[in-house]
Amino acid sequence: MANNQILLLQPINGLGAEGDTVTVRAGYARNFLLPRKLALPITQANKKHVESLLKAREAREQKEFEQARELGDRVARTSVAIAVKTGERGKMFGAVTANDLIQRLQEEGVELDKKQLQLAAPIKELGSHTVAIKLHPDVETELKFEVVSENPIEEESDASGDADEDDE
Repeated sequence: MANNQILLLQPINGLGAEGDTVTVRAGYARNFLLPRKLALPITQANKKHVESLLKAREAREQKEFEQARELGDRVARTSVAIAVKTGERGKMFGAVTANDLIQRLQEEGVELDKKQLQLAAPIKELGSHTVAIKLHPDVETELKFEVVSENPIEEESDASGDADEDDE
């Protein structure tokens, strides 16, 4: 099993960021990374290329961090209400999922990925809720939202209680 040391030219999920020197299987490097110009084999000339890649990486990471902070501020300032169908006594039909939240945030002009929402389980109750949002490894925020009923909540009438009194 031959391994090759390569220099990454672009960030690759699960492998590394640009400027990283990684060891991969020879076939992966030869058949995927090198033909697509995602990496270079390690040579003396390419080692000099590392410095420029690291500077570009630092600039990209700084830009991503700033964008995540701005988005985090917008999310924290956003108030969201999600209207759901309910039955008697406010019992919800279905649940509010991460997809529902993402769609509602898009309507407010906030673009998020489903993976960024830290929603443990679908929400099945009316009221105020909070969900954590991880925008960047160093940027987390919380979204506070309300789950409200589309239709007025009707309490059950005490008709059955009146019938008991008449029997006595």
